Amino acid sequence: MLIFAVRLIVEEKGKMLFLRQTKKNGGRFSLIGGNVEENEFAREALAREAQEEAGIHVEPVDLQMVHVLHRHKLKKDETLLVLYFRAQRFHGEPASLEPKKFKDAQWLPVDNLPEEVSKATRHVLQRIRSGEIYSEFPARSKVLAFWEQFGDRWAGFSDF
Repeated sequence: MLIFAVRLIVEEKGKMLFLRQTKKNGGRFSLIGGNVEENEFAREALAREAQEEAGIHVEPVDLQMVHVLHRHKLKKDETLLVLYFRAQRFHGEPASLEPKKFKDAQWLPVDNLPEEVSKATRHVLQRIRSGEIYSEFPARSKVLAFWEQFGDRWAGFSDF
């Protein structure tokens, strides 16, 4: 299944805004974001998610796309196309407005992110710093190895 998603990067004074998931949802730090609904454009979806999840207001026209991630969540059999946008400005005091999903909102130092930030998020942030507009996660070799374990039941990508 292909999922079209968006994520928001908000930086201020060397810190980046994250939402801390509840223990039930993994307890990790994640960026604001979610899936783009059928009747939305990506920036509109992200403005909606910012308001719903963190209580901050961003104008869609103030969001600058900084990265595209093509991601495979192998264990869930999902493929995601995720657009990452940087907010030029925002209004409001960030807080968790979805307490069943997120414990709180926290500003974390960009140069010293905790281990609870996912490998995929770290991957994207590193690629953005190096100026790459597009990346894939995990590596193609890992995706192929995962699917090859199913043998003949998988019509794989190895012919490409």
